[in-house]
Amino acid sequence: MKQLFKYEEKAGRIELFIRMIYSFIIGIVLMVYGFIAGLCMFIQFFVVLILGRRSKILSELIQGYLEYYVHILPYTSFMTDERPGIFPSSVNIYEEEKV
Repeated sequence: MKQLFKYEEKAGRIELFIRMIYSFIIGIVLMVYGFIAGLCMFIQFFVVLILGRRSKILSELIQGYLEYYVHILPYTSFMTDERPGIFPSSVNIYEEEKV
C-alpha cells in the first residue's frame, strides 16, 4: 500500500513548470468527469427516492470520480513530483482506523 500524502523534501524546479501545463490538462479531464459525476449524483437522488435503493452503475461512476480526484491531489497540491496519469485509472482508497 502506498501513502498518497507524505512529505517529500526534494522538489524539481523544471517539474514545477511542467506541473502548470499538466495540471491544466488534468483540470479539464476532472471538470468533464465531475460534470458527468454530478449528473449521476442527481439521477442517483431520484433513484433512491423512487426505488429506495442505489444504482450500482451510478455509484461506481461517482466513486471513480472521487478516487481520481484523490489520486491527483498530491501532484496538484505540490506534495510530490510523481505525475499521475491524465486519464482516470483504477485506484483503491482505504481509511485506516487507529485504535
